[in-house]
Amino acid sequence: MNNITMSNLDDDIKSRLKKRAEKHGRSLEEEAKEILRMALIENHEQPLNLANMIEQRFANLGDFELPEIPREPIRTISTFEE
Repeated sequence: MNNITMSNLDDDIKSRLKKRAEKHGRSLEEEAKEILRMALIENHEQPLNLANMIEQRFANLGDFELPEIPREPIRTISTFEE
């Protein structure tokens, strides 16, 4: 397995990573690996799908039906021929 060294990591980021690792019962290294794994899997397995994103955004509202909007018939296209 390869190693990665991170230099000049911001103190705030390191502190947040440490708190997150403690919360999940992991070491700093294990937590960083998990974050990278989840970020790469999430981006690889779930292509952007706007319909699914909208559905997830409003899922907590429950099922409901939108009323059908009455529409006029499609007009014929003018050809402007004589």
